[in-house]
Amino acid sequence: MNMTSGPAVRVRGAIDAPSRWLWLVKWCVLAVPHYPILIGLYLVYPLLTFIAGVAILCTGRYPRGLFDVNVGVLRWSWRVMNYRFPMNTTDRYPPFTLALCPDYPGDLEVDHPEHLTRWTVPVKWLLGFPQIVLCWAMEPLLQVLCVISAVRLLVRGTVSPDMFDLLMGIVRWRYRVAVYVSLMSDDYPPFRLDRGARE
Repeated sequence: MNMTSGPAVRVRGAIDAPSRWLWLVKWCVLAVPHYPILIGLYLVYPLLTFIAGVAILCTGRYPRGLFDVNVGVLRWSWRVMNYRFPMNTTDRYPPFTLALCPDYPGDLEVDHPEHLTRWTVPVKWLLGFPQIVLCWAMEPLLQVLCVISAVRLLVRGTVSPDMFDLLMGIVRWRYRVAVYVSLMSDDYPPFRLDRGARE
């Protein structure tokens, strides 16, 4: 198992001239059409991960169709997060698609692995547990930082680049952990914040 970080997971974001006040209605009005779809997708996500785990145990491969759907779920949720709270960094409405959208200000890519280590399937949750605990422990901090960033946007009309970089680092860490415990990569997530719009 590769215990170092690799380029398998890439989370991209950008400050795209958001309105100072529109974020106040994004999360409770404008983004609402995305919520039932994402809830449905996240209900299917564990089942697809379980099926993929069985396939990996038997073949050492993550079926491409299942992989594309699960990556698409993570991608869609990130674009919605980028649009509304917690990031509030763009006013461009997130597309209703699982597919990659290179021209959207926030997107996520995961390289499909040619081969995955079979024996790690039943233990990746255990191996990833310290990371999961850290991600949950960072949640209150993430929420506080997002509120501070949103208030600054409301008052000053700008997103702080330093705050954005910090938030991107936290979000990027969380998605790397999600990819690992969802069996999509053998690359163990690094214990670090990779700040900035791109890795």
